[in-house]
Amino acid sequence: MTIRELYDTIGGNYDQAVRVMKSDRLIDKYIRKLKSSNVGEMLEKAGASMDATALFESAHAMKGVCANLGLDSLAGAADEITEEFRPGNPRKLSDDEVRAKLQAIAQRYADTAQSISRYEESL
Repeated sequence: MTIRELYDTIGGNYDQAVRVMKSDRLIDKYIRKLKSSNVGEMLEKAGASMDATALFESAHAMKGVCANLGLDSLAGAADEITEEFRPGNPRKLSDDEVRAKLQAIAQRYADTAQSISRYEESL
């Protein structure tokens, strides 16, 4: 599997990743680090406590990492949580709606990590 094929599998924006990372070597390096990063775990922990500051910070971190890697779907989902808990923004979602969105993000993140594992195995 090539890095482009991985991006096709995970619904990522390969062209965006190339614009940011400038080379397949760097994309490969950082997409593989996503799997072992703690951004998903941080967001899950913040969601368990519904701590507004932790939710904002962890969602913002995930959004940044995923945007740089061209993972638009994950970045967009994390952006929703970021804006929901951005200091000064009024809440629009109920806690249950936030939990449902966090669960969807966790599933998408896990699916992405699983695809990255398959990519690594193919090398």
